[in-house]
Amino acid sequence: MSKRNNIIQVFEHNTLYYGREYNDVSFEEKHFNALAKLNQLHNNQYFTLIHKGVKFSHYVGVVQIDGLTIEILPKIDGGDSNKFLWQKVLVNMLRATKKLKVNKVGQAHLNKQQIHLLDIYFEWFLNEMQLLIRQGLIKQYRKNTNNVKALKGKLEFAIHINKNLIHKERFYTSHQVYDQNHLIHQILSIALDIIGQFSSGTYLYSKFKRVKADFPEVSKIVVNAETFKRLTNSRKTQPYKTALEIARLIILNFAPNVSSGKENMLALLFNMNDLWEEFVLIKLKGAANKGIEVKGQESKPFWNGINIRPDVVINIADKTYVIDTKWKNIGSSKPSTHDLRQMYVYNEYWTSFNALLLYPSLESVEPKFIAFEGAENHHCALGKLNILNGGVLNENIGEEIINWFLANDKLPVDC
Repeated sequence: MSKRNNIIQVFEHNTLYYGREYNDVSFEEKHFNALAKLNQLHNNQYFTLIHKGVKFSHYVGVVQIDGLTIEILPKIDGGDSNKFLWQKVLVNMLRATKKLKVNKVGQAHLNKQQIHLLDIYFEWFLNEMQLLIRQGLIKQYRKNTNNVKALKGKLEFAIHINKNLIHKERFYTSHQVYDQNHLIHQILSIALDIIGQFSSGTYLYSKFKRVKADFPEVSKIVVNAETFKRLTNSRKTQPYKTALEIARLIILNFAPNVSSGKENMLALLFNMNDLWEEFVLIKLKGAANKGIEVKGQESKPFWNGINIRPDVVINIADKTYVIDTKWKNIGSSKPSTHDLRQMYVYNEYWTSFNALLLYPSLESVEPKFIAFEGAENHHCALGKLNILNGGVLNENIGEEIINWFLANDKLPVDC
């Protein structure tokens, strides 16, 4: 596998055409075919296939096909096209929402433009593995079924008769073994091998080799989503939590032989609408003072088993506010009728009189709450929030949003 210098960076909603070069890196038909099959596996939600090309949607992140890495970055329309800036915005949003942890080593590399998202995730995993190895890898009991020369454990009689009619000196038994060859280590080993495939030739490969050399040989297993459900949590396994979470992300997004050729693919993609919603919620919770309660994922029954759920519900003193986040630059446009109807319903069901449609922007615009016609107590506003502050992700958006509500109702800030 070649060194990771074949990187194409694109913004969400941009298009790549095969047969063309992007900053001297070729996007070939085999890459297009692999992306098409990946998209098909995920209900065609990641991209739209067009003639000889791929148009990306609101999913951001990274895809690697053999030696080609494609990084899909978020961007506000009309904003700076500096890809390094928007890469840092994405990384910091993933970090804030706990989808990524950038340690000191990773952050140092992040300040160089050669790094990309896969490297950061791989380095995070390898650092977690080194930490586990230093602390001491745990042993667990497992069932071992095998043909042995000494009778121990339970004799599996039917299989024993079938296998050992000739070899009378052997016994087919099941017995308990206490060692490091257990499910947790088998899962981590699979993730480690995938990283070895995709980091070959990069600065991380030597770290991978060291971790691999220090990690015990374990049985090879097939891992899928059901495998992770079989894991049990205990005080003994708690140190493995982060490594297993990253392993799950890597393994379940690894699509071997997804194309008609021999290309292996790894795709770590995130819905930007969901990421924006989670980022806003986390920042609001961090900014909530005494007397301010922030909740997400709160749903209420609506009709015939259907629930409704605003993105964020805020309680300040005896008043309730609802927020629905939208990852798009609305510019000078008005919100859709559908969105306004939705906000009216939220007001009704949460006894809220100020609903906010929140959009990212390049300049904050304080919302003006306007009453719905014929419903003077129901108000809705359009809020535009500058997500950049001095060329980096604005970490103070929680305070800004809360202050909008406080200013609108002229409530004291420390209520």
